[in-house]
Amino acid sequence: MKLIIKTILFWVLITSTAVFAELAKVKVNGFDIEYEMAGSGKHTILLEAGGSAGLSDWDPIYNSLTKYAKVIRYSRIGNGGSAQIKKNYSSEQYATEALLLLKALKIDEPVVYVAHSYGAYIARVFAASYPDNIKALMLIEPASEHDVDIMRKIDLPCAEKEIAAIKRDDMKNGMSNQYLDFWSKRPLPDYPQIADIPVTVIASVKKYENPSVLFFTEKGREMWGELHSNWANAFPQGEIVLTRKSYHYPQNDEPEMVVKQVLKLLSRTQ
Repeated sequence: MKLIIKTILFWVLITSTAVFAELAKVKVNGFDIEYEMAGSGKHTILLEAGGSAGLSDWDPIYNSLTKYAKVIRYSRIGNGGSAQIKKNYSSEQYATEALLLLKALKIDEPVVYVAHSYGAYIARVFAASYPDNIKALMLIEPASEHDVDIMRKIDLPCAEKEIAAIKRDDMKNGMSNQYLDFWSKRPLPDYPQIADIPVTVIASVKKYENPSVLFFTEKGREMWGELHSNWANAFPQGEIVLTRKSYHYPQNDEPEMVVKQVLKLLSRTQ
């Protein structure tokens, strides 16, 4: 019995040590950035979380991806376990810090950039600003500067009220570091500002039983799918994946599908 307990404790200790050993911090612009890097292979994948999320945004698929490539996930400054500072960030500043992170980790080769939600703002700017540092792009349920346009096209008076209410709610919950950048709705890079590289966009068109705002109505879902289809198909190597099985977090609801699409993107990447 004692032998069994010792054996269990041994493996718990080894497993725990392995898990915690993989989490680390590195200085970027003088601030501690929390990151995790694991796996090996022909490609290096950089995972960019959404909104105020940290690296845990990728928990459902991270380990699976590390079987096929070197994978880096991190928490932007102000998020997760990274330095907790309040600052109005722009996508350009975030993109620069992503590049500095790669340099700090001695990643010299171009990465396959995989971004979720607001992370797509950063990934698009990164791709246009640092074309030598990226070789493929995947956007998962990407935030878009045109989301409010969809609402306005459906019902302008109602849309203006709903947009104002959403912005007020965001402020009540505390202005995040990306709040002003997200709500600026300024044009972000498209093709050909972003070079001819393999691109995949995964967007949800799943219907809501009781849509809370115009954006989630059946018409809004249809227009959301069209928006991302047109964006992806503008790229010579662009592909669109529309899902009706998950909402804003396909990596949570359909992890196998997302991993499959990432591997497909890797196979299309030199």
